[in-house]
Amino acid sequence: MTLRVGVNLLWLAPGRVGGSEEYLTRQLAGLPPEADLDVTLYVAPAFGAAHPEFAGRTRSAVAPLHRDSRALRLALERTWLPRHSRSVDVVHHGGGTVPPGGRAPTVVTVHDLQYLAFPEYFSRARLAYLRAAMPASMRRATLVTTPSEYVRGRVIDAFGRDPESVIVVPHGVPDIARPSPHALEAAWQAHGVRPPYVVYPAITHPHKGHRVMVEMAAHLPPDVQLVLTGGAGAAEGALAAAIAAAGVGDRIVRTGRVPSGDRDALLAGADALVFPSEYEGFGAPLVEAMVLGVPIVAADLPALVEVLGGAGVVVPDRTGAAWAEAVADARSRRAELVAAGAARRAAFTLEHSGAVLLTAYRAAAI
Repeated sequence: MTLRVGVNLLWLAPGRVGGSEEYLTRQLAGLPPEADLDVTLYVAPAFGAAHPEFAGRTRSAVAPLHRDSRALRLALERTWLPRHSRSVDVVHHGGGTVPPGGRAPTVVTVHDLQYLAFPEYFSRARLAYLRAAMPASMRRATLVTTPSEYVRGRVIDAFGRDPESVIVVPHGVPDIARPSPHALEAAWQAHGVRPPYVVYPAITHPHKGHRVMVEMAAHLPPDVQLVLTGGAGAAEGALAAAIAAAGVGDRIVRTGRVPSGDRDALLAGADALVFPSEYEGFGAPLVEAMVLGVPIVAADLPALVEVLGGAGVVVPDRTGAAWAEAVADARSRRAELVAAGAARRAAFTLEHSGAVLLTAYRAAAI
């Protein structure tokens, strides 16, 4: 019997919501093609152009959401979405909350609970919304999926969910062809990068820990660059000021948001991926580094340690000197760490992620 699933992606503003966009779209791409499954995506108008990989594979219902407005999106989730999802067996809400309305069983993906750990990084309005919406969503949801055991445990503890109703659906990361020497050179020239260098791909959100990277730059060998990729977030001004104050602007290359091909090339050519974030629910760039054969240096966070599974250098201190020392360690152990990462990567394939997501859909529909 065909399982009819509707996926609420109205929250997904392409290019703006960060890792949660890749997480959900990759999971959906990994759903087993042979499964007796009928999927409809409920999307904003910009989704189709941003994700042509779904054209011809799934149906899409396009909502009249012609501007990036949270208030309008919330209104559509309460009105337009229930009307259009009446015939499905399960509705999957990918943005962490379950709106009122609708009769079908629901699966909700909770990417993280950062607002509980770092409320100071949220606007007053956003924090008030999450404090009201999250508990209500956890009461409404038939089943909750999370990207890691760490987030699963936090959901159970914070909201009293039955552990059997919270399922880990790990990130699925596709195989990435290692860029050719020509592609590496082209990316380096395009962005003013020269090896050796280490790279940190992250939007400048406050919790991403860019300040530690600025401190680290002063302790790296003079010939090693720090390359920061990713768009501008709320901490953009603070980062620029920190670089100027530290006097390390000549050691740091800031590329901004780059095309996916350049992003992969800059990562593939790095001596190490550095990941100093203060909070993560998963950390997909770690797996991307494993795929491309790049050593990893990561903060000592539960989710990152879980993803690494020993295949990287973990830094418990948040000082520039400690991070520079860890980078030196990773560079000296490159072959060992790359081999460990290649083995660990097998836990995070698209196929595995999609198969576990399908299990969650079937469990919710019972």
